[in-house]
Amino acid sequence: MSRFLLKNFFVFLLLIACNPAHRSVSSNRELNNHPGNLSEALPSELMRVDTTSLKDSAIKPLSLMELPQTEDGEIVLSQGFYEADFKSYCLQPGTPSPSDKDAYRQAPLTGYRRDIIETILRNSLKKPELEQRNIQLLLWSVVSGSDFRKLSWDVQTTAQQLLSRKQIFELKGGVMGVVKTVSEALPATGVTSANLKLKQLFELGTSSYELFERVAVLQQTSRTNKASVNKDQWYKQPDGYYLRYFPSSYQHVKIQVYVPREAPALKNPGDYLLFDPVTMMAMPTNSNSQRLGIGAPAVDVLRKIIQIQKTPGNPKKPPVKPANPKTVVMK
Repeated sequence: MSRFLLKNFFVFLLLIACNPAHRSVSSNRELNNHPGNLSEALPSELMRVDTTSLKDSAIKPLSLMELPQTEDGEIVLSQGFYEADFKSYCLQPGTPSPSDKDAYRQAPLTGYRRDIIETILRNSLKKPELEQRNIQLLLWSVVSGSDFRKLSWDVQTTAQQLLSRKQIFELKGGVMGVVKTVSEALPATGVTSANLKLKQLFELGTSSYELFERVAVLQQTSRTNKASVNKDQWYKQPDGYYLRYFPSSYQHVKIQVYVPREAPALKNPGDYLLFDPVTMMAMPTNSNSQRLGIGAPAVDVLRKIIQIQKTPGNPKKPPVKPANPKTVVMK
């Protein structure tokens, strides 16, 4: 009887592996490991912009965080030149930390368990008291497919404050958790060497953040493949404004935004532009450095929360009368 049940378990696992949904997860993992595939699918237009006026010492960028925000953390843009420092997170273990020679651009947040990663980053905006290290460990456990039950109590507590019960259930293995002892005997395909090492550290209950960091963030110079790429390059967005990224490490990134007067989305009075840093990640354009998820601002800010009326087919409704500003302390 036991042999019969075990055989049925393996048949069940084989059927799951052949399911199209499972294949999509596998393809996402492969996408995470091949930067070229992702960059070719980018919707944003790469172009040169005459920013001579922005280099004038008399013109200083305003704080991006002084602009109003929606409850979800989207920034309501207006004409001008802005910048802000954000906490950032390594989303591609086994690659070097950003260096001075690396040029970065924006890319869609995608890959294995993208919805969970986005939820972690977005809800971190509302939980500034959470330690960045615990959020990073949680993200490393997610991208490496580690067992949630093996995480430290601090990281599990962080997850409970950032994720829904359904998402945590998924990280625990979901329905497949009941056959975990059988599935562990199967080969782990599509997982990089760094991810495997991270899983081993979580399995061992390692408490040293530095050990995880040593595996995920390579202590070596990044490999440049496009030396001619300009670090100061601006990237035009579909709504007519421009972005550029300047990471100082895998934990911090400066984002600059330039909204010209002639931006199409601001032609009519009452129109507005929304910039959502969480749905985009900072991606190296010319090297194999870290891909970075964007989290909360790196400094204490006063968030001005407003409600935006969004209706299908008419995304540019004017904001409703602003609510009272809410003070949020960012650490």
